[in-house]
Amino acid sequence: MRLQTEVKLYTMCMIQDGSRILLMNRPDDKGFPGYIAPGGKVDFPESIVNGAIREVREETGLIVKDIIYKGLEESCEPNTGLRYMVFNYLATSFEGELLWVDREEALKLPMQDWFKRRFPLFFEEGTFELSEIWDEQTGHVLEEMVRRYPARIPQAAGLAD
Repeated sequence: MRLQTEVKLYTMCMIQDGSRILLMNRPDDKGFPGYIAPGGKVDFPESIVNGAIREVREETGLIVKDIIYKGLEESCEPNTGLRYMVFNYLATSFEGELLWVDREEALKLPMQDWFKRRFPLFFEEGTFELSEIWDEQTGHVLEEMVRRYPARIPQAAGLAD
């Protein structure tokens, strides 16, 4: 008998203003304590992009514009059939004002290991894909894959632009 699967869709949107980025200090009672970028669950039937824009507004009050898709992170738990998919974005234009953190100082803040691993990928050219399979009972990652995709596909040798 095949295990029934459940898919949960989430977004994360790194907001950048020059060398500054916006991070939120998530309290222990909200899960995943430490500093992370804004984001959250995509509500059905909204689009993933609209979910990212809504989550940023709900969590920060900012209205983001011109968001750029940066990559996908997915985690699977084979014992329960649960798959989390997090669609990651970068926003460099917005309306509103907040307290900002210098990007170079951000990794010195307390944050979850999974966010620290994903953090630099927001600022690389192109997109990324992170995929892992974990065992919820032991808390161990059983398998992990990281792929980076260029901003544009290189032309084949000998072909003119």
